[in-house]
Amino acid sequence: MDWKKPPSSDLLKRYKPTTQRRHLNWTFIHLPDTLIQNADSMEEEADFNWEEYLEETGATAAPHTAFKHVDISLQSSFQPGMKLEVANKSSPDTYWVATIVTTCGQLLLLRFSGYGDDRKADFWCDVMAAELHPVGWCSQNNKTLQPPEAIKEKYSDWTDFLIQDLTGSRTAPANLLEGPLRGKNTVDLIVEGSVMEVRDLTDPFLYWAARVAQNIGGRLRLRHVGLQVDTHDTWLFYLDVRLRPLGWAQENRLSLEPPAELRGLKSALEWQEALEVARSEAQQNPLPLEVFKDHADLTKHSFRAGMKLEMVSPSEPFHICPVSVTQVYNEHYFQVTVDDFTPEATPQSLVCHSESPGILPVQWCLKNGIGLERPRGYLSQDFDWADYLKQSGTETAPDACFPDAWQSRGFAKDMWLEAVNPVRPTEVCVAQITQVRGRLLWLRLEGETCSVPECIVDVESMDIFPVGWCETNAYLLTPPLKPVCKLVPPQPVETIPLNLCEPVAMDTANGRYCCSRIYVNHRCFSGPYLNKGRIAELPQAVGPGKCTLVLKEVLSMLINAAYKPGRVLRELQDVEDQHWDCHEETLKAKYKGKTYRSSIRIVRLAEQIPDFCRKVCVKLQCCPNLFSPVQVTDQCPENCSVQTKTKYTYYYGKKKKLSKPFGGEESLEAKPTRRRKKRKAIFVQKKRRSSAVDYTPAGSPQDSDEDEDEDDLMLQSGSEEGTSSEPREDHTDTSSVEVANSRPRRAVTLRRSKYHPPKRQEMQVRENATRRDTHRPTIMKIEAECQLVLERNPLEWSVEDVVNFITSTDCAALAKIFQEQDIDGQALLLLTLPTVQECMELKLGPAIKLCHQIERVKVAFYAQYAN
Repeated sequence: MDWKKPPSSDLLKRYKPTTQRRHLNWTFIHLPDTLIQNADSMEEEADFNWEEYLEETGATAAPHTAFKHVDISLQSSFQPGMKLEVANKSSPDTYWVATIVTTCGQLLLLRFSGYGDDRKADFWCDVMAAELHPVGWCSQNNKTLQPPEAIKEKYSDWTDFLIQDLTGSRTAPANLLEGPLRGKNTVDLIVEGSVMEVRDLTDPFLYWAARVAQNIGGRLRLRHVGLQVDTHDTWLFYLDVRLRPLGWAQENRLSLEPPAELRGLKSALEWQEALEVARSEAQQNPLPLEVFKDHADLTKHSFRAGMKLEMVSPSEPFHICPVSVTQVYNEHYFQVTVDDFTPEATPQSLVCHSESPGILPVQWCLKNGIGLERPRGYLSQDFDWADYLKQSGTETAPDACFPDAWQSRGFAKDMWLEAVNPVRPTEVCVAQITQVRGRLLWLRLEGETCSVPECIVDVESMDIFPVGWCETNAYLLTPPLKPVCKLVPPQPVETIPLNLCEPVAMDTANGRYCCSRIYVNHRCFSGPYLNKGRIAELPQAVGPGKCTLVLKEVLSMLINAAYKPGRVLRELQDVEDQHWDCHEETLKAKYKGKTYRSSIRIVRLAEQIPDFCRKVCVKLQCCPNLFSPVQVTDQCPENCSVQTKTKYTYYYGKKKKLSKPFGGEESLEAKPTRRRKKRKAIFVQKKRRSSAVDYTPAGSPQDSDEDEDEDDLMLQSGSEEGTSSEPREDHTDTSSVEVANSRPRRAVTLRRSKYHPPKRQEMQVRENATRRDTHRPTIMKIEAECQLVLERNPLEWSVEDVVNFITSTDCAALAKIFQEQDIDGQALLLLTLPTVQECMELKLGPAIKLCHQIERVKVAFYAQYAN
């Protein structure tokens, strides 16, 4: 490395200056690969991503600079002003004292002593690569201390200069310059098994040793020495004043005993033996004292016994209650006890200091419009501080006793962050700030299945973290529950007269923006885009609730039930009406490792929901009642049960017929090609590299492609014609069929291998062949084991005919799938191996077996009817 030049660009990409580095931590850039992998697995598990969530909801994250404790934890263990000894570039066998100017991760900007304020000779070095030593190393190892040549003549007596320069300075710790801790920041110095002392909650003079069971970005899970189970584990941030290095209590003549509530679990001898074992372990792997260098120094307090104040309840941080100073220990610590006048009350006491979070002066709640919890057992229904003080004969603590009560640190209402669940300290939840009063924040914790009151935290609390903290530290974050309406599980429908539907009135109790249930009518025709089997698994109804939320959930379910979710997402972009009062919502479609997003316009008014639902159904070419505020209890009034995937002809407001794709009796009239409407771009979250490919619209089975499912939705923003994905069943075997009177299509081979059908003379029919059971439609005759003779054109087969054929083969167990998917003769001829595997979710073996039977039909069709 060039000593006089800053680090190379590659190196600077890994290490940004300290302040920038902290910022980038929360924008998820430059994270270690292991953390990214862990974060990916957590995202898969929890299906939550902060960036997406903030973008979709328009929410704002709390500024990362507001979290002082997290900011400190990201700083380097090396501090500006520290001294160390560095090898001279011109003479590697000699060394000189240098001062740390600034830090940047593992990089240090150094300046040799003697240059004063001259920055021209500053140089960067990597702690992990450069030869750096603590001050005094040269004298201990008989190495030469010599100033650089450029300043060698500046002073006549360099020894006297060094004495003055080093007086009162701090040397860089030796263990950070060599050994396993070399180059690590403060948080990383705390490893699993490290031992430290923890102060008791109710006695400031009582400590006990604890081992670090887990270190999550400085948030420590501590287990008292002598305990093996996690029942009594304590979670504290490493900067908490309750934490001290091992030996602190003995040095300060304090008691070293287990907490009072744990002493009965073991004998005194067992506790002492466990402590000796912990001390022995700590001597072998000592915890560096640098861990405690950032602990705040406690200031003197002015509280006196008997004073009254207000405080966030220590046991239930959901309300503020009156407390009393019951004991003053010394100039730093005092004890407060929650006021409780019930006869059986157990005192709730807590040791505090002048900077303790959550302590407030009397009348603070009144001035800020916050309700104050009345003391338990207090006789008067209305709590008034003047009367209360007069009855108790006590005084209030003056405002000068409290820290800056109006400091909000940049937090504001509706900002989002991550917060520890006070009920379950192991859990960190997504949280929203609902109100800010002075130095207190009210947080609504998301992801709780049961109703939890808003918890109150101080801006100085070390139990709140910026957005992305859990992901950065590979810790599971409890995501918000879906803001959805109640899902009604499928229930058996009572038998009622045919063609009878029950319209459900819209719920106007909550205004025009709330709706009643929207039903998913499973029996209705699902069209070419939606998988009938997946539709059947959906809940019977969604709602009631806010219109946009109910519809968003319904549309999300339909997208997930599609053969190709991305195609349905594209179709939903075009559903709009100039008369609708709409709100844009971002919907996602996941398919083959890629995520597609698009803004969909959803109606906001209850009276517009029927029209919206109907137009969506028409766009998806399914029954207009597939999802609707109308519940179809028996037979759909559209008589959609007679439709099949390839013979569906009903369109709302008009009817047309699709040509039979195999040179049959009917064909589409030639129509001039239309330029497709410009569509919005769908933004794709890619997990692997892919390219853009053009595809033809769905609904034309003869224009489909079995290879298009990889890259069918890679869209260019602002492109004139967006690409589209096809329904999974619409794959055509071009080697076995010819299309008559259809528009020219792309020269793309759809099948991996071509068929070479046998000649007609090889497919002789034995007239004496026996027919199949007469109660089934006669479909075929069998001449030999592998030769199939068809009695009727498979293009004319109904779903029942297809089911009968499959039942007659060795794939009879799969016949039910053909029935559920409404696969008729035309659809059968379109099936290929990839399509069968995807649509029917079959393993390779059964899929190949089934395709063998389908190929027999195709070969027979080609020989008998295609010409």
